[in-house]
This record gives sequence, structure tokens and C-alpha cells, in this order.
Amino acid sequence: MTTNHASEARGTDRRPPTLVFIHGTNSSSTWITGLLAELTLRGHRSVAVDLPGHGREAFYPRSYQAPQDLQSLATEPSPLAKITIDDYVERVVDVVRRARRHGPVILVGMSQGGVTLSRVGNAIPELLDRVVYVAAYCCVDLPNMTAYLQTPENADSLLPRVTAAMVADPAVLGVSRLNWRSADPAVFQGVKEALAADFTDEGVSRLLNLLEPDESASIPLAEARGQADTWGRIPRTYVRLTLDRLIPPALQDRFIAEADRLTPGNPTDVRSVAAPHVGPFDRPELVDIFAELAGR
Repeated sequence: MTTNHASEARGTDRRPPTLVFIHGTNSSSTWITGLLAELTLRGHRSVAVDLPGHGREAFYPRSYQAPQDLQSLATEPSPLAKITIDDYVERVVDVVRRARRHGPVILVGMSQGGVTLSRVGNAIPELLDRVVYVAAYCCVDLPNMTAYLQTPENADSLLPRVTAAMVADPAVLGVSRLNWRSADPAVFQGVKEALAADFTDEGVSRLLNLLEPDESASIPLAEARGQADTWGRIPRTYVRLTLDRLIPPALQDRFIAEADRLTPGNPTDVRSVAAPHVGPFDRPELVDIFAELAGR
């Protein structure tokens, strides 16, 4: 009965939708300000969520500032250590409920944001008109992000080039702390190759200054599987980033295939864009995809 009501609501509510965006790891809503501006200029409603401990709530260790104290940076406690996936889900559900008062909601997750996206889809499928994964973790067969890191489809990932910037033991500190301000040229080059392959060096420098040092270490281990009877009944789009070296296209394709096997009556709407992991997301091709989804 609930499924029918949800389907009817999607078909009869003619108000314009709100696009709600969930950022990825060590990130914030700042990442997609360019995309939000372009969508607004095209007449679409959109908002980006800052997950707990990010954006306006971000924590920057004193030892992270210049001059850096690398010894202290490895041990300085972080409030993000206490943040869990449930906190992320609660934040997003609140935003979705508020947006839903004004019409349909399309919920978008980027990278690690896919974990929160799937959990929200399990929790409130009746409030979502579409979920969209942008080179994001869409766990179905395996329980969490960490499990997918061990799969053959992830073998070509350049994630180790990024984690070379890690300065603390996540198991001890409770957060993944990366020193984006490292003076090591290998860190700069690793981030460029893994996240921003076609960016200029100036663009990579701007990227590094948008990234936040701390991310809760519990998120990659959190149960993240979409459930067929909840998440699985929401229309679904996956935006493949074909130049992605962090979440390789082979792993993105695995996510799509697993989702389609789970919900054969609700196949994934697949789009492909020749872009690296971090976009930038105001690329015309990406703006066009979101504008088209919002205009259906």
C-alpha cells in the first residue's frame, strides 16, 4: 500500500522538485557552489547539505595551521571521532522533510555521500522522487565501503596516492586525518592524479584549500546496503565519471549491475561524463544532466 501511495505521489505532484546534494569525504557543500549557481540561473531549486562536522561545523586542528606541528597533528583529538552515519542520516532526513513541503525531492550523493544517500533511501523512500549517485558508493551485495575497496574492480584505484597524506592512525584517533597542506610534492601530485586528473596545478591548489582535514573513521565501515523494499523502489540514476581514478569506472559499473540485479523492475538510469572524481561539478555536461532530471 505504501509503495502505491509513493508512486502516486511521484506521478501527481507537478510542483518543481528540489535537488538536495550530499557531499563526499573530507568535503563540504562548498564543493558544488558552482553547480548550484548554474542550476539556479536555469530556474531550478537546489540546496547542498553540510554533513555534521563539515562546512560551517568543520574542525581544523590548531596543529594544521601554518606553521604546522606535524607531531601534534598526529595526536590532536577531533570532535568528528564521535560522529556516526546515523548523525549524517538524521541531518539529511531533516533537510529532505523540509524541502518536501514545497514539492518533490531528488536526492544526490557524491563519492562517499552515496553511503548516506542509500541509508536515507532506506529510511524515507516515500519522500524521495529520485536518488542520484555521482561516482558514488552504491553498496548492494557487500555491506560497506571498506568491503568494496578489496574488490577486483577497485584494483586500479589511486586511493593510496591520496591516503599518502594521512598523518594519524584512524583506529587510534577515530578520524581519517589528511594533511592537504603538506609541503611534500608527492601529496600534491597524488591528489591531482587521483582526484583531478585534467585540472591545472592552480586548480589543484584551489581544490586542496577546499578539502577538510578530518573525516569520521566509522563511515567506511558503516552498513550501507540499499534494501529492495525501501531504497529499491525509488527511481535511480547513476552518473559515471569515466576519468575517475579514485572510484574506477569498473567499480562504478559494479554498483550499477548489483543495483539492477536487486531491483530488475527498477533499472538504473545511467549517464556517463568524461570527468575526474571531483568534476568540477559545474561542467556543462553535469549541469545539463541535473537540469534535465529536475525538469522532467
